[in-house]
Amino acid sequence: MLVAGIRTPGIVAGIQGPDGHREPQASLLFPGEPGWVQGSLELWRHRGMESAAGRGKPRRQKPPNSSETPPQDPGLHPFLLPACCARFLWSQPDQFCPSKFFLGAGVGGFLALGLAQLLIFPMSIEEDHKIKLMYGLAGELLGVSALGWGTSPHFRCASLLIAPKFLGKEGRLYLLTYVLAAIYDGPVANVQHNLGEVIRSVGCTVELQINHSRQIWRVSTAPLRAVLNNMVRGGRTLNAETRNVSEAFAGLNEQVASEAGYSVQRTRQAQGGRAPSTQQLYELKTKLRCKYVIDQAIVRCQAWFDTKHKACMRRIAVPLLNHLLCLPMKFKFLCHMVKVLHTWCRDKIPVEGNFGQTYDKVNSSVDGISRDFSAQLVVKHENQDMLVGANISRKRLTEEVTSQVRRQSVRLGQAISVLRVLLSCTFLFIFISAFSYTNHYNHDIRFDNLYVTTYFRQIDARRRQQKRTLLPLRRAEVSGVIFPCRLAIQATELKNILLDCIPPLVFLLLAWGLDHLLYTMFSVIQHHSFVQYSFRSSHHLEVRVGGRSLLARLLRSTIGALNTSSEMAMESTNLACLPHPQAMTQRDYLFSCLPLGALVLLCLVQAYAHRLRRTIAAFYFPKREKKRILFLYNELLHKRQAFVQLQRRRIIRRARRQQALPLLERVYLCCPLLRRYLRRFCVLCGSPESQSSQLCPTPTCCTIYCRPCWRDMGQICFACTPGCEQLSGGSSSEEQMAYAD
Repeated sequence: MLVAGIRTPGIVAGIQGPDGHREPQASLLFPGEPGWVQGSLELWRHRGMESAAGRGKPRRQKPPNSSETPPQDPGLHPFLLPACCARFLWSQPDQFCPSKFFLGAGVGGFLALGLAQLLIFPMSIEEDHKIKLMYGLAGELLGVSALGWGTSPHFRCASLLIAPKFLGKEGRLYLLTYVLAAIYDGPVANVQHNLGEVIRSVGCTVELQINHSRQIWRVSTAPLRAVLNNMVRGGRTLNAETRNVSEAFAGLNEQVASEAGYSVQRTRQAQGGRAPSTQQLYELKTKLRCKYVIDQAIVRCQAWFDTKHKACMRRIAVPLLNHLLCLPMKFKFLCHMVKVLHTWCRDKIPVEGNFGQTYDKVNSSVDGISRDFSAQLVVKHENQDMLVGANISRKRLTEEVTSQVRRQSVRLGQAISVLRVLLSCTFLFIFISAFSYTNHYNHDIRFDNLYVTTYFRQIDARRRQQKRTLLPLRRAEVSGVIFPCRLAIQATELKNILLDCIPPLVFLLLAWGLDHLLYTMFSVIQHHSFVQYSFRSSHHLEVRVGGRSLLARLLRSTIGALNTSSEMAMESTNLACLPHPQAMTQRDYLFSCLPLGALVLLCLVQAYAHRLRRTIAAFYFPKREKKRILFLYNELLHKRQAFVQLQRRRIIRRARRQQALPLLERVYLCCPLLRRYLRRFCVLCGSPESQSSQLCPTPTCCTIYCRPCWRDMGQICFACTPGCEQLSGGSSSEEQMAYAD
């Protein structure tokens, strides 16, 4: 409150109340008027008592409606209600106790049902537990509400305040859960669906690229794979040819290496200590075999003579005669005549001179074929990543991206669920807020004290005899009070409405904008990202090897594997991989903005709900309401007088600084034709000029006042009146040139 450096007028009491007794009356008394000192003391005593009541312990008050019949609220007329209802409403606390008891029980039952519907039924528990909780809650609320309604007017007032509280900030918080749920189920869910389409499109595109790369790789490596497969088959053929050669040479090798037909011991004696060559060894084996054949012929010849001699002796039985006749069979010495052939075996042996060298070469070649021409080709197929350390297959990529989006969606859903549970508990806050409002109303005289009621107008009407009234309020004063009888929403209420409606509206618009932006982007991608792939490949390689020899056959088995040819043509498109975004329908837009519309409507109703809660409290505490209105009236009187004095000093200082008229006022005086285009304002409150505005009588002043300000200034222009310094003493800063809050 702006009181520094200002000589405030006194305010005295003495207004006749509507019930016949005198209420403190706000009256302006300026210095020098009778009763100024006494009025000032009474004002500050009254203000000190109210401040102490707001800061310290509350003063003990008489129970409302306890001593005498209270004045009825001007907005409620008994003749509009039945007689029984009127008597019940304006009854004393100790009257109609049974009716109040049962009425409180009914109110408690309705509250129990409301709490069960909002808090118990949404819980994920068994139905039996829900019913038990509901019965327990109903019993407690029935007992407490019945006892409170039957004994305490504070409890009855707080219970009725629950209804306007539902239409206030607490109810708006509960409705905010449905707004968030509608936004989540509308644009946010559509954004998630479109992001899922992007994930599918990315996964499909990656798979398409992998398939194309795999196909190109297969086409490019097909000749090599064919060559390798042919070489594997050629290796088997080469091994078969090598085995045939080895088997064909095995007979000769066995014959040369055989030790049959001669004495091995003689061979070792003939060799001596040095290793013979293949030629020498084979010649020696041939000579020994020839000599061995002759020796065996001699042995067999001698055996033949012995056999024939024995047969002859058996055939001729006459002794002596048989010896005589069988004597020729004793000529075994004739068999030794064959030894003459030993000279032939030594000199005429049938072995070529280069047989050993040729045998060694052929044997070495056959061994080389068996050893060096063995083919074993192994083809190993190994899958590797396209990028080292990275696997970008469609399955893994889709799983990773989908799991990430799913985790974020689960977190968002959990946050929404927790928020819904917390906001569902606003029902409890409504009870607390209702009792808190009743308590503040009775103990803080400034709390919610800004209503220009009928009693306020009655006080102002009685003051018209003293010519010092508040109504009509100045333009700056109107913005700080509320006229409860006006249907229009006023500036103070409109500010709260805008502050409450703008955040969810901005959030909804952002969600809509993000959804529309993503849909537009994905739609452009869908219509302008169609790609058609065409792959064509041709390969032909031929190697010819002529001849019928073993080497030619071997070359045809190896180099001939390079003869390959292939043809490939493939057509493909990315039509299946394009995203298919989903746009929100008009129904989705409607359902997402309906809760917000209900929230805006509730914000509009909130202004009238706040007026209703003041009316309910005033009905139960009429004496307290009178004191509050009287305090508001006195405070506005004091603020207006302080403001008038501040404006006086400001006008005086400006007149001293500006000796000449301002340019706008000089143009206004010199050019009457431009006056209709030049708009002037009240120098005191800033109201625009009207037909009721008062121009300073001094011709050279041109200062304009509105009629109420001219009356407050005492019909004196302080901008041009000489000797006005003594009318306004002291000094004030420019910061005090406004109403106090």
